[in-house]
Amino acid sequence: MSLPRILMVSLGGTITMTPSKAGGIAPTLTAEDLLAAVPEMEQVAVLDAASPLALPSASLTVDEVADLARTIDARLRDDVDGVVVIQGTDTIEETAFLLELLVESGKPVVVTGAMRGPQTPGADGPANLLAAVTVAASVDAHGLGVLVVLNDEIHAARFVQKSHTTLPSAFTSPSLGPLGLVIERRAIFRVRVQRSPALRHGAWTDRPTPVALVKMALGEDGRLLRALPELGYQGLVLEGMGAGHVPAELAPIIGELIAKMPVVLCSRAHTGPSLRATYGYDGSEIDLLRRGAISGGDLSGLKARLLLMALLRQSARPDAIKEAFRTYSTY
Repeated sequence: MSLPRILMVSLGGTITMTPSKAGGIAPTLTAEDLLAAVPEMEQVAVLDAASPLALPSASLTVDEVADLARTIDARLRDDVDGVVVIQGTDTIEETAFLLELLVESGKPVVVTGAMRGPQTPGADGPANLLAAVTVAASVDAHGLGVLVVLNDEIHAARFVQKSHTTLPSAFTSPSLGPLGLVIERRAIFRVRVQRSPALRHGAWTDRPTPVALVKMALGEDGRLLRALPELGYQGLVLEGMGAGHVPAELAPIIGELIAKMPVVLCSRAHTGPSLRATYGYDGSEIDLLRRGAISGGDLSGLKARLLLMALLRQSARPDAIKEAFRTYSTY
């Protein structure tokens, strides 16, 4: 039986970094370099390598990820059976979710990287690459949406979070757990999730749609919220305290913002949804939703921001924005 054809796309990140003259490490290695360092991958799939970018992941842009999504869809329609995206771990949870929103194909798309540089003792990059290619080549990975594979764990882009700054086990899905594991070069799925429908590529515009992400904190006085329209923001994702709460005196300010832009309510807590119908005081989730805020459900603030930004890029109407958040949230 012939091996599947997998496209490896490197965007940069720690997995590609070597010591620089300026100190520290910086992106230098290409996808071809990474492929040559792990010859075992050629026993799993026929591999094509591409290196369109060489950036730390904090420098990736929404437009670059959108362009990548279009490239991925074109190649999956044409000549490849799956795709592995290689990048820095700082923004994997965001990039993977944005690809989940934009890639239309049901073929496997896997995002991976490394927590340790290739010249560091215990470098995890080679094992992560082999595991990612194994998952991308698996027929069982079809239809699950974009997956994130590190530390031999398979996570859904919808749920995965970076939970530690340095450990190889940094990636977790606190509200669900991993979908499966890579064991003896096999992708073993224990959970299957139904992916949400992709947003339409054809409606995507290149015009900027800045969305602010603001976390509530004790004693917040609202001056930043008041300034958002003048700063050119077109939307706001609000990470409320607890189940989605703000100081009472900020509720009228947020109501004024809602008249000017969509405001999505999430929780600043690491896991769990913003509620809809429990607390009824001024600044509670009931109060803010009555003023017109949109519930982010159990989406993190990071992912809610990307969804709202993508919807605004498509000039979605307010009712369509609310419906999209109901679709992409599992609460």
